[in-house]
Amino acid sequence: MNHPASSTTAAFEQRKSRLGIRMAILYTFVYAGFVALSVFQPTWMGARAVLGLNLAVAYGMGLILIAIIFAVVYNYLCRAPAGAESQEG
Repeated sequence: MNHPASSTTAAFEQRKSRLGIRMAILYTFVYAGFVALSVFQPTWMGARAVLGLNLAVAYGMGLILIAIIFAVVYNYLCRAPAGAESQEG
C-alpha cells in the first residue's frame, strides 16, 4: 500500500538530498578558490586582507564560518514537516 505519509516523506527526503548536494557543491567551489589561490598565487595569500590578518588566515576563517552557516541553514530547512512524528510507526 502506498500511504500519503510515505510519499510525503519520500519527497521530503529528496528535498533534503538536493539541498545538501547543492550546498556541498557551492562549498566545493569556495574551497577550490582557496586551493587555487594557494597554488597559483601563493604570494597573495600573505597579503594583509581583513583586520590585519593575511588572506590565507582570513579565507580559512571564512571557510569555517561558511561551513557553520551552511550547517545551521541546512538544519533549519530540513526539519521534519509538522505532524511527521505522529505519522510514523
